[in-house]
Amino acid sequence: MAAEKLPQVVFLGTNGWYDTAATGNAVCALVRTRRWDVVLDAGNGLYKLDRYVDGKKPVFLFLSHFHIDHIAGLHVLAKFRLAAGLTICGGKGARRHLGRFVNRPFSVPLDKLPYPVKVLELPADRASLPFRAESLPLVHADPVLGYRLKLDGKVLSYITDTGPCPNALALARGADLLITECANLPGEFNPGWPHFNPETAGGLAAEAGAGRLVMTHFSAARYTSWSARLKARSVARREFPRAEAARDGLRIAI
Repeated sequence: MAAEKLPQVVFLGTNGWYDTAATGNAVCALVRTRRWDVVLDAGNGLYKLDRYVDGKKPVFLFLSHFHIDHIAGLHVLAKFRLAAGLTICGGKGARRHLGRFVNRPFSVPLDKLPYPVKVLELPADRASLPFRAESLPLVHADPVLGYRLKLDGKVLSYITDTGPCPNALALARGADLLITECANLPGEFNPGWPHFNPETAGGLAAEAGAGRLVMTHFSAARYTSWSARLKARSVARREFPRAEAARDGLRIAI
């Protein structure tokens, strides 16, 4: 059997806000590389991590922000056996927020998990990472970081929970794979609670010169079926032909 092509992204959860039977779990993606396993956000899709990760490689978890649909999966960390350790990366205040949320009486504390855990606050602790990782603030109701990671010679940009902004473009420029959210329906805008729609996701990919676009974090209340996501994909492809809509279990080679 031929070896799988790495790096590879596996979408463990693709919903925004909450899980549904029709469309799956809240947002989480795994990036499998030769030396590390990298996780993007920790919605309830995180519970599937041990289907793909055996813990022999260090795991790095990047949190975009601390809204519960992006961190609810942290309560299953005690399920895993990550012998090579877990490093959780978030924005300023990550140690304080996670020390409260992943702790009694809500969950098993980080320092009581059956493997070593470190928490890094970005961008201040960026030098502690073994690969190149850039982060910039995005535009949302609460502080959010977007990421640009260089893994196995490929550039992946992860941009979620934001409206269009200059930092999103800066992170996305020339990325081999651009992953954006698509919480809003075609034509929908809400300046008070910024999110992308398919037009803005496709437009960003085109302006940035990205290689490919995958949309995720589809609002569970708006995108209630796979057919709704397919419509979003069609709209995004008018701006950027290499656009795809994610669903739980999708695998994409970078």
